[in-house]
Amino acid sequence: MQDAFAYCAELVRAGDRDRYLAALFAPAERRDALFALYAFNVEIGRVREVAREPLPGEMRLQWWSEVLGGDRSGEAAANPIAAALLSVIERHGLPTSELHDLIEARRFDLYEQPMTALADLEAYAKRTSSVVIALAAHILGVDAQSPAGPAGMAYGLTGLIRAFPLHAGRRQLYVPTELLERHGVRPDEIFSGRSSVGLNAALAELRNLARRHLAAVAAPLTALPRTADPAFLPAALVRPWLDRLDRSDAFAPVEISPWRRQWLIWRAARNPARIAA
Repeated sequence: MQDAFAYCAELVRAGDRDRYLAALFAPAERRDALFALYAFNVEIGRVREVAREPLPGEMRLQWWSEVLGGDRSGEAAANPIAAALLSVIERHGLPTSELHDLIEARRFDLYEQPMTALADLEAYAKRTSSVVIALAAHILGVDAQSPAGPAGMAYGLTGLIRAFPLHAGRRQLYVPTELLERHGVRPDEIFSGRSSVGLNAALAELRNLARRHLAAVAAPLTALPRTADPAFLPAALVRPWLDRLDRSDAFAPVEISPWRRQWLIWRAARNPARIAA
C-alpha cells in the first residue's frame, strides 16, 4: 500500500504542484491521505485530455463511480490511486457522496456544450474545487464546509480564467453565455482567438466575482482550528493570480513563476491571514 501512496504523491507533485506544496505543511501522518485525495482529483480532472472523446471519457468516469460504489474491487486493488483512495475513505470516513458529485460535475468537461449561466459556473466550481478543500480539511480532522465553499469557488473560477485559452482552443466555453451576451461577445470570436473590449469586460466581471468569493473566506477561516490551514493554502495564490490577469490579454494570461507560488504558499502557512488577503 505504501507504493500506492508514493505513486499518488508523485502524481500530485507533477500534476498539481500547488496542492502538493500545501500538503507538505500538514502533519506527516496525514500527508499520504491528502496525496491520495489530490491524486484522485488530478485523475478525474484530466479525463478529457486522456480520453479525448466523450464516450471513453464517460467510461473512465463510470469506472470511478463503480469503484466508489464498491464494485470492481479487483481492478481497484491494482490501480494505485483507487487503492490509496479507498484506504483513505475507510480510514478517515470520507463521504463518498461528495466524491461521486465531483465525478458527475466533471462530465461537463467531456463535451463542447457552453456554460449558460453564472449560477451554473459557480455550482461547477463548488462541485469540483470547494469539495476538494472540504474533504482535505476532513482528512485534517476539521469540518470546514463554511469557508471551503467560497474558497473553492474563488480558486476554481481563477483556474478557469487562467485556462481560458486552452478551453477556447478546443471550443469549450466555461465563461457563461449570459455573461458573454451581456457584453456583446459571440462564441465564434472566442474560437477564432480574437480579443475584444467586450471579452475583456466579461473576464473582468468573472475576476471580480472570484475576488468576492475570496473575501468571503476570511471570517469563517479565522474561526477554524489552524490544523485545517493546509487545505486552504492554495487559495493564497488567488489574489496574486487575479492581479496578474487584470494586466493580461485574455489569450495570453501572465503566469506566476513556480518559485514565487512556492513562496506565497510558504508565507501563507506562516501567516494564515494571507490566505484570503
